[in-house]
Amino acid sequence: MATALITGATAGIGESFSRLLASKGFDLVIVARDQERLQQRAESLRNQYNIQVEILRADLNEESDIARVRERLLATQAPIEVLINNAGFGIKDSFLTSSLEDELRLLRVLSEVPMQLMHTVLPAMVARNSGTIINVSSVASFIAGGSYSAAKSWLTVMSEALHTELSNTQVKVSALCPGFTHTEFHQRGRMKMDRLPEFMWLNSDRVVENAWKVSQAGGAISVPGGQYKLLTFLARYLPRPIVRKLGMNVRKKQR
Repeated sequence: MATALITGATAGIGESFSRLLASKGFDLVIVARDQERLQQRAESLRNQYNIQVEILRADLNEESDIARVRERLLATQAPIEVLINNAGFGIKDSFLTSSLEDELRLLRVLSEVPMQLMHTVLPAMVARNSGTIINVSSVASFIAGGSYSAAKSWLTVMSEALHTELSNTQVKVSALCPGFTHTEFHQRGRMKMDRLPEFMWLNSDRVVENAWKVSQAGGAISVPGGQYKLLTFLARYLPRPIVRKLGMNVRKKQR
Protein backbone atom coordinates (compact mmCIF):
# COMPACT_ATOMS: atom_id res chain seq x y z
CA MET A 1 0.00 0.00 0.00
CA ALA A 2 1.37 3.42 -0.96
CA THR A 3 2.06 6.15 1.59
CA ALA A 4 1.34 9.88 1.46
CA LEU A 5 2.91 12.59 3.63
CA ILE A 6 0.88 15.75 4.32
CA THR A 7 2.14 18.86 6.09
CA GLY A 8 -0.37 20.99 7.95
CA ALA A 9 -2.58 17.91 8.07
CA THR A 10 -4.82 18.59 11.06
CA ALA A 11 -7.05 21.35 9.66
CA GLY A 12 -8.41 22.92 6.50
CA ILE A 13 -7.05 21.84 3.14
CA GLY A 14 -4.49 19.50 4.72
CA GLU A 15 -7.20 17.73 6.71
CA SER A 16 -9.30 17.41 3.54
CA PHE A 17 -6.32 15.88 1.74
CA SER A 18 -5.87 13.39 4.58
CA ARG A 19 -9.43 12.12 4.18
CA LEU A 20 -9.29 12.10 0.38
CA LEU A 21 -6.08 10.11 0.23
CA ALA A 22 -7.20 7.78 3.02
CA SER A 23 -10.39 7.08 1.04
CA LYS A 24 -8.18 6.09 -1.90
CA GLY A 25 -6.32 3.56 0.23
CA PHE A 26 -3.14 5.49 1.01
CA ASP A 27 -1.43 5.03 4.33
CA LEU A 28 -0.56 8.42 5.78
CA VAL A 29 2.17 10.37 7.51
CA ILE A 30 0.51 13.44 8.97
CA VAL A 31 2.66 16.40 9.99
CA ALA A 32 1.65 19.34 12.18
CA ARG A 33 2.68 21.21 15.34
CA ASP A 34 -0.16 20.16 17.65
CA GLN A 35 0.47 16.69 19.07
CA GLU A 36 -3.01 16.33 20.54
CA ARG A 37 -4.76 17.20 17.28
CA LEU A 38 -2.42 14.87 15.39
CA GLN A 39 -3.39 12.00 17.66
CA GLN A 40 -7.09 12.78 17.29
CA ARG A 41 -6.84 12.95 13.49
CA ALA A 42 -4.80 9.75 13.33
CA GLU A 43 -7.29 7.82 15.45
CA SER A 44 -10.22 9.07 13.38
CA LEU A 45 -8.54 8.20 10.07
CA ARG A 46 -7.51 4.73 11.25
CA ASN A 47 -11.01 3.94 12.47
CA GLN A 48 -12.83 5.33 9.45
CA TYR A 49 -10.57 4.09 6.64
CA ASN A 50 -8.68 1.14 8.13
CA ILE A 51 -5.28 2.51 7.13
CA GLN A 52 -1.91 3.02 8.81
CA VAL A 53 -1.32 6.56 10.07
CA GLU A 54 2.04 7.81 11.32
CA ILE A 55 2.23 10.97 13.42
CA LEU A 56 5.11 13.38 12.92
CA ARG A 57 4.92 16.44 15.16
CA ALA A 58 7.00 19.18 13.63
CA ASP A 59 7.29 22.95 13.66
CA LEU A 60 8.43 23.74 10.13
CA ASN A 61 10.27 26.83 11.31
CA GLU A 62 12.65 24.65 13.33
CA GLU A 63 15.59 23.19 11.44
CA SER A 64 15.68 20.06 13.60
CA ASP A 65 12.00 19.39 12.91
CA ILE A 66 12.45 19.97 9.17
CA ALA A 67 15.32 17.47 9.28
CA ARG A 68 13.03 14.84 10.85
CA VAL A 69 10.46 15.31 8.08
CA ARG A 70 13.20 15.03 5.46
CA GLU A 71 14.47 11.88 7.16
CA ARG A 72 11.00 10.33 6.81
CA LEU A 73 10.90 11.30 3.14
CA LEU A 74 14.19 9.46 2.62
CA ALA A 75 13.03 6.26 4.33
CA THR A 76 13.02 3.21 2.06
CA GLN A 77 10.45 1.36 4.16
CA ALA A 78 6.95 2.58 3.24
CA PRO A 79 8.41 5.14 0.83
CA ILE A 80 6.51 8.35 0.24
CA GLU A 81 4.51 8.15 -2.99
CA VAL A 82 2.56 11.39 -2.46
CA LEU A 83 3.81 14.62 -0.89
CA ILE A 84 1.33 17.38 -0.08
CA ASN A 85 3.10 20.62 0.82
CA ASN A 86 0.25 22.36 2.61
CA ALA A 87 1.57 23.94 5.82
CA GLY A 88 1.33 27.71 5.87
CA PHE A 89 0.07 30.88 7.49
CA GLY A 90 -0.50 34.52 6.64
CA ILE A 91 0.42 37.90 8.11
CA LYS A 92 -2.28 40.55 8.25
CA ASP A 93 0.13 43.44 8.80
CA SER A 94 1.70 45.47 6.03
CA PHE A 95 5.35 44.70 5.22
CA LEU A 96 6.14 48.19 6.52
CA THR A 97 4.78 47.43 9.99
CA SER A 98 5.23 43.65 10.37
CA SER A 99 8.10 42.15 12.33
CA LEU A 100 11.11 40.88 10.43
CA GLU A 101 10.89 37.63 12.41
CA ASP A 102 7.35 37.01 11.13
CA GLU A 103 8.37 37.81 7.55
CA LEU A 104 11.27 35.36 7.71
CA ARG A 105 9.02 32.67 9.22
CA LEU A 106 6.47 33.16 6.44
CA LEU A 107 9.08 32.95 3.70
CA ARG A 108 10.53 29.83 5.24
CA VAL A 109 7.28 27.90 5.69
CA LEU A 110 5.70 28.93 2.39
CA SER A 111 8.73 28.66 0.09
CA GLU A 112 11.89 27.26 1.65
CA VAL A 113 10.38 24.24 3.40
CA PRO A 114 8.46 22.99 0.33
CA MET A 115 11.67 23.38 -1.67
CA GLN A 116 13.61 21.32 0.88
CA LEU A 117 10.99 18.59 1.01
CA MET A 118 10.69 18.37 -2.78
CA HIS A 119 14.46 18.31 -3.20
CA THR A 120 14.62 15.48 -0.67
CA VAL A 121 11.89 13.22 -2.06
CA LEU A 122 12.15 13.75 -5.81
CA PRO A 123 15.28 11.63 -6.48
CA ALA A 124 13.52 8.51 -5.15
CA MET A 125 10.35 9.31 -7.09
CA VAL A 126 12.33 9.78 -10.29
CA ALA A 127 14.31 6.58 -9.67
CA ARG A 128 11.15 4.48 -9.43
CA ASN A 129 9.36 6.66 -12.04
CA SER A 130 6.28 7.30 -9.92
CA GLY A 131 5.04 9.81 -7.41
CA THR A 132 2.89 12.89 -6.93
CA ILE A 133 3.67 16.25 -5.37
CA ILE A 134 0.95 18.84 -4.85
CA ASN A 135 2.08 22.23 -3.58
CA VAL A 136 -0.74 24.19 -1.98
CA SER A 137 -0.20 27.68 -3.36
CA SER A 138 -2.84 30.38 -3.86
CA VAL A 139 -4.55 32.62 -6.39
CA ALA A 140 -2.59 35.30 -4.53
CA SER A 141 0.45 34.03 -6.44
CA PHE A 142 -0.95 35.72 -9.57
CA ILE A 143 -1.36 39.16 -7.99
CA ALA A 144 0.81 41.57 -6.01
CA GLY A 145 -0.53 41.27 -2.49
CA GLY A 146 2.52 41.56 -0.26
CA SER A 147 4.85 38.92 1.17
CA TYR A 148 2.27 36.16 1.04
CA SER A 149 1.72 36.68 -2.69
CA ALA A 150 5.46 36.81 -3.30
CA ALA A 151 6.13 33.57 -1.44
CA LYS A 152 3.24 31.78 -3.12
CA SER A 153 4.41 33.06 -6.52
CA TRP A 154 7.69 31.28 -5.94
CA LEU A 155 5.84 28.07 -5.09
CA THR A 156 3.58 28.25 -8.16
CA VAL A 157 6.44 28.98 -10.55
CA MET A 158 8.66 26.27 -9.05
CA SER A 159 5.82 23.77 -9.39
CA GLU A 160 5.44 24.72 -13.06
CA ALA A 161 9.18 24.40 -13.63
CA LEU A 162 9.32 20.92 -12.10
CA HIS A 163 6.17 19.88 -13.96
CA THR A 164 7.93 20.75 -17.22
CA GLU A 165 11.25 19.20 -16.22
CA LEU A 166 9.54 15.93 -15.27
CA SER A 167 7.15 15.83 -18.22
CA ASN A 168 8.86 12.76 -19.69
CA THR A 169 8.44 10.79 -16.45
CA GLN A 170 5.51 9.43 -14.45
CA VAL A 171 6.28 11.83 -11.58
CA LYS A 172 3.58 14.50 -11.27
CA VAL A 173 4.14 17.94 -9.76
CA SER A 174 1.38 20.53 -9.62
CA ALA A 175 0.32 23.66 -7.76
CA LEU A 176 -3.09 24.01 -6.16
CA CYS A 177 -4.07 27.70 -6.29
CA PRO A 178 -7.31 28.17 -4.35
CA GLY A 179 -8.98 31.43 -3.48
CA PHE A 180 -10.65 32.11 -0.13
CA THR A 181 -11.50 28.74 1.39
CA HIS A 182 -13.43 27.90 4.57
CA THR A 183 -10.56 26.82 6.87
CA GLU A 184 -8.88 28.10 10.06
CA PHE A 185 -6.32 30.05 8.01
CA HIS A 186 -7.81 33.52 8.34
CA GLN A 187 -8.79 33.13 11.98
CA ARG A 188 -5.24 32.12 12.87
CA GLY A 189 -3.90 35.12 11.00
CA ARG A 190 -6.45 37.38 12.78
CA MET A 191 -7.67 38.63 9.43
CA LYS A 192 -11.01 40.38 9.08
CA MET A 193 -13.00 38.56 6.41
CA ASP A 194 -16.54 39.68 7.22
CA ARG A 195 -16.65 42.01 4.21
CA LEU A 196 -16.01 39.19 1.75
CA PRO A 197 -19.20 38.04 -0.03
CA GLU A 198 -20.21 34.42 0.41
CA PHE A 199 -19.89 33.57 -3.30
CA MET A 200 -16.12 34.11 -3.01
CA TRP A 201 -15.72 31.29 -0.50
CA LEU A 202 -14.75 27.76 -1.54
CA ASN A 203 -15.35 24.39 0.12
CA SER A 204 -12.14 22.70 1.22
CA ASP A 205 -13.18 19.17 0.25
CA ARG A 206 -14.17 20.22 -3.28
CA VAL A 207 -10.94 22.20 -3.64
CA VAL A 208 -8.92 19.10 -2.76
CA GLU A 209 -10.92 16.75 -5.00
CA ASN A 210 -10.35 19.07 -7.94
CA ALA A 211 -6.64 19.37 -7.19
CA TRP A 212 -6.19 15.60 -7.10
CA LYS A 213 -8.03 15.12 -10.41
CA VAL A 214 -5.94 17.82 -12.09
CA SER A 215 -2.67 16.39 -10.79
CA GLN A 216 -3.48 12.82 -11.82
CA ALA A 217 -4.51 14.04 -15.27
CA GLY A 218 -1.09 15.64 -15.67
CA GLY A 219 -2.08 19.25 -15.07
CA ALA A 220 0.40 21.81 -13.77
CA ILE A 221 -1.97 24.19 -11.99
CA SER A 222 -5.36 23.71 -10.35
CA VAL A 223 -7.50 26.82 -9.84
CA PRO A 224 -10.82 25.70 -8.30
CA GLY A 225 -13.97 27.79 -8.74
CA GLY A 226 -15.20 29.69 -11.75
CA GLN A 227 -14.80 33.02 -9.96
CA TYR A 228 -11.11 32.35 -9.38
CA LYS A 229 -10.51 31.01 -12.88
CA LEU A 230 -11.79 34.38 -14.09
CA LEU A 231 -9.64 36.27 -11.59
CA THR A 232 -6.45 34.46 -12.58
CA PHE A 233 -7.26 34.94 -16.27
CA LEU A 234 -7.60 38.68 -15.68
CA ALA A 235 -4.43 38.73 -13.58
CA ARG A 236 -2.50 37.26 -16.51
CA TYR A 237 -3.80 39.67 -19.14
CA LEU A 238 -4.71 42.94 -17.43
CA PRO A 239 -2.04 45.66 -17.29
CA ARG A 240 0.20 45.10 -14.27
CA PRO A 241 -0.64 48.47 -12.65
CA ILE A 242 -4.26 47.31 -12.39
CA VAL A 243 -3.21 43.91 -11.05
CA ARG A 244 -1.01 45.56 -8.44
CA LYS A 245 -3.85 47.80 -7.30
CA LEU A 246 -6.20 44.81 -7.12
CA GLY A 247 -3.72 42.89 -4.99
CA MET A 248 -3.23 45.70 -2.51
CA ASN A 249 -6.99 46.29 -2.25
CA VAL A 250 -7.45 42.64 -1.28
CA ARG A 251 -4.74 43.00 1.38
CA LYS A 252 -6.38 46.09 2.89
CA LYS A 253 -9.70 44.28 3.31
CA GLN A 254 -8.00 41.63 5.47
CA ARG A 255 -6.71 44.07 8.09
